[in-house]
Amino acid sequence: MTFPSNPFHRVLWRRVAVTLPLACALLPALAQTASGNARTSPRAADYIVAVVGQELVTNAEVQQRLAAVQRESVRGGQPVPAPAELRRQLLDTLIDERAQLAYARESGLKVDDPELDRAINNVAAANRVTVAQLRERLARDGTDFDRFRANLRDQILLERVREREVNSSIKITDAEIDAFIESRRAGVAPSEYNIAQVLVAVPEGAPEAEVAARRAQAEAALARAKSGEAFERIVADVSNGSKEQGGALGMRSADRLPDLFVEAVRDLRAGELASQLVRSGAGFHVLKLIDRKDGGMMIQQSRPRHILLRPSAGLSQEQAIARLADVKRQIATGRPTFAQAAREISEDGSAPNGGELGWVSPGQFVPEFEDAMNKLAINQVSDPVVSRFGVHLIEVLERRSVPVDRKQLRDIARNVLREQRFESAYNDWAREVRARAYIEMREPPQ
Repeated sequence: MTFPSNPFHRVLWRRVAVTLPLACALLPALAQTASGNARTSPRAADYIVAVVGQELVTNAEVQQRLAAVQRESVRGGQPVPAPAELRRQLLDTLIDERAQLAYARESGLKVDDPELDRAINNVAAANRVTVAQLRERLARDGTDFDRFRANLRDQILLERVREREVNSSIKITDAEIDAFIESRRAGVAPSEYNIAQVLVAVPEGAPEAEVAARRAQAEAALARAKSGEAFERIVADVSNGSKEQGGALGMRSADRLPDLFVEAVRDLRAGELASQLVRSGAGFHVLKLIDRKDGGMMIQQSRPRHILLRPSAGLSQEQAIARLADVKRQIATGRPTFAQAAREISEDGSAPNGGELGWVSPGQFVPEFEDAMNKLAINQVSDPVVSRFGVHLIEVLERRSVPVDRKQLRDIARNVLREQRFESAYNDWAREVRARAYIEMREPPQ
């Protein structure tokens, strides 16, 4: 699949061309995926184009998907490949979906009935009908409601297995996190350390024999410390440096300590010894880390809430956007409130909490969501925002600046790196699932 270069268009294209609902072919009147004579006799030209495991892909499905993508392309102003190439890409997408659904079922993933009911209610609301009227219109179009419901469940299942499997496949190493943090080091406060030392001084210009004797004295002190003897006692017996406070230098930032000291204790926990002597111009040092305060920086956290609609059977991305734009207008009047609307229609686990997502740090959300969130004023409701999860309304309730410690900084870096690799990891996983599936291509009937 070829993606447009513009990030927003890339997301839009992925939602339309990659995850357009499996059931769109079942609901031509509501999903508006067919037109003219393509709808009058869909079975006349129907035939099997591919077998994926125990599932069939039909020509009617490919044609419905083709019509939907072309319509969305015209309305969204996005170019698409020539019809023959687009048909090939969409057939590949349908085959991928069948293989991934089989994988999801085999792995035990399920969609519960309440979540499915919310999705069906959203389909009905987007088409300005009740669920009962939706049933009637489906019946008039020759679509069994249970089948429609099953296809919608499959679409939600697809989204879920993709998120689970792709996220688990992305591995971020400590070295990559370190490099990421280092590249953004500006504004990060240096770490602070309280280091105690035993100093065995070496006079400037001392002969080699004296240097060796001083080294042996320092190594003996290190051995005593490693054996568990009180560090303060060793300082009192051996050190040529300050003996106050057991040789502790006091809490100092890393930039106020010798680089040799910082390097020696950087990976130690409080109370641990440096495993080797440190040689400086002053002599040999036995070092113990008394305490540390890892450096960090101030970051802006937001406390947002959102309403999520997932494009699905009968609810195209365009309809989800229109539906949420209407919900935004209603919220502006106070009926319903944002929280009430989230509880009633949001297809996210945050729905019972009125859409609230808690305090979040940079890198926790996909870029499309985070960029839109960061531009909002407090209590401002966004226009509909498209992400790979669906379409959102976002409101920011509060913001605050907080210091982050070393662990939090690493978590933020890990999240950002994972998101950067998601699309590539998805493509790799999709190829792997497809390679394991039984696929048989069928020729058109003569």
